[in-house]
Amino acid sequence: MKNRVEVETEQEKYLIDISDDDVLQAMKQLGGYVDITFGDFKELYHIACSHALSRLMDSVRAGDIMTRKVVSVHRQDQSVEIAQRMADHNVSGIPVLDDEEQVVGIISENDFLSRMGSRDVTSFMSIVARCLQQKGCLAVPVSKQKAQDIMTSPAVTVGEDTPVSKIVKIFAEKKINRVPVTSEDGKLIGIVSRADTLQTVIPRVKG
Repeated sequence: MKNRVEVETEQEKYLIDISDDDVLQAMKQLGGYVDITFGDFKELYHIACSHALSRLMDSVRAGDIMTRKVVSVHRQDQSVEIAQRMADHNVSGIPVLDDEEQVVGIISENDFLSRMGSRDVTSFMSIVARCLQQKGCLAVPVSKQKAQDIMTSPAVTVGEDTPVSKIVKIFAEKKINRVPVTSEDGKLIGIVSRADTLQTVIPRVKG
């Protein structure tokens, strides 16, 4: 038996499947005699939801949710080409490949920002402000650089069989928003973003 519990956020509604085992594990975690008061029920509900989410996140793998058509660049590509490609495809991060199509790094918007002058350049508007103040473009020093000069390397990658629970942990620990998925020989086969993990582990209610 499964109970579908509706969870509403500020923007969307989701359903979480809570199994009998999730409830049983929650009851065991409470310990002692369970008197079904309103407070106990709320606590039991939250623990059961936690077990259900953990179960789902352990069962879904990177290969199940990854985007297979990945926009990428090569290490010798010029920064202007990289910026244009990221803009054209509306992505905030892009894997960098070598001549053998292996992932050697990743470039994010922050990598561009960090190379545009000083530490106080941390956002798009800070770039605009600095450009207006100095009557110049902070991106000029970066314009002649290549992917290998800008990228964060080595890139944090995962395999096709990596569980979503581990990917979410990587996002939190490394403070990143995406991970390339690679084959055993290091070649790019997909990419997983934070949005992929959320939309797959907690399916959105339609209608």
